Amino acid sequence: MEAELTSLAVAGATALVTQMVTDGWEQARDRVVAFFTRGRDDAGEAVQAELEESRADLVAARDSDDEETAADVRDEWRLRLRRILRTDPSAAAELQALLDELRPPEDQPKGVVHNTISGGVQHGTVIQAHTIRDLTIGEPRQ
Repeated sequence: MEAELTSLAVAGATALVTQMVTDGWEQARDRVVAFFTRGRDDAGEAVQAELEESRADLVAARDSDDEETAADVRDEWRLRLRRILRTDPSAAAELQALLDELRPPEDQPKGVVHNTISGGVQHGTVIQAHTIRDLTIGEPRQ
């Protein structure tokens, strides 16, 4: 049973830190806070602050390619999840339900982008972007 709980804690921490750096974090955060407080309404603000601090650490780590800090954040939440599961094994079903909620739908396309260019024949490089600065294609002008 211990191995299953440890595996669930690892999966939970991995999903948690993955969600922290997505656009859907604010929605997921409320559900995560509810899991960690588990009926202790007075702890909600503290848990939310800890989650936001971890999120800030993850964003900074990602921006600086700091894998060690990202791993530290994941390990911190893994330990917390494992403690909860050890003291209350019935929390495993709740954590599994949370993981199911955080998992992206199977039918959601993953990283697929399809662009179509219309309006004539293009004889050269075509770039689609919001803002482009200091772009050189081919040989720089003299």
